[in-house]
Amino acid sequence: MSPTKLSRRKLLVAGTAVLATPMLARTASALDFPRAVTRGNTASFIAQNWQDHFDQLGVATILCDTGSRALHYWNADGTDYRVYPTSVPMTEELTRRGLTKVVRKKVGPSWTPTASMRERDPSLPEFMPAGPGNPLGTHALYLSWPAYLVHGTHDTRKIGRRSSSGCIGLFNDKIAELYELCPVGTQVRLI
Repeated sequence: MSPTKLSRRKLLVAGTAVLATPMLARTASALDFPRAVTRGNTASFIAQNWQDHFDQLGVATILCDTGSRALHYWNADGTDYRVYPTSVPMTEELTRRGLTKVVRKKVGPSWTPTASMRERDPSLPEFMPAGPGNPLGTHALYLSWPAYLVHGTHDTRKIGRRSSSGCIGLFNDKIAELYELCPVGTQVRLI
């Protein structure tokens, strides 16, 4: 047997393999735990069963999960299930939980900050018409609780964060989609 001749090419290949081994091990480890990799991504949302939260579906059903920052939607017969990323209230004090329903819908909502919002931030206007600067975005679903809405936002950085004064916010294209799916009377639960 003749001894193996060490060439520059073989040395480079062997060196690259040695250097890449720790990176490949980290990648394999991350693949074993996809939650850590996809945190904040819609793929990381846990699917919900409507039966765990409601007695019946009604005309349509929305579950707002403030923990995972996701909104779950089911149609009246349960054949259409969708999940949307959301913004949620900034603090526990601003978070209302329980059962409510959609009582009104509006394309191009205007915004009137509540007295407590203006107390927290005196720079807020008394009123803001619909438009690009309006924090309610392009569409709004008004809930039976006064001053609580599911609405869009022009500030896409807010989605996936604790950033609202009590409402649930969605990307404008997603609230437009949800708006078309949800009739007045849609039941809503915030958990």
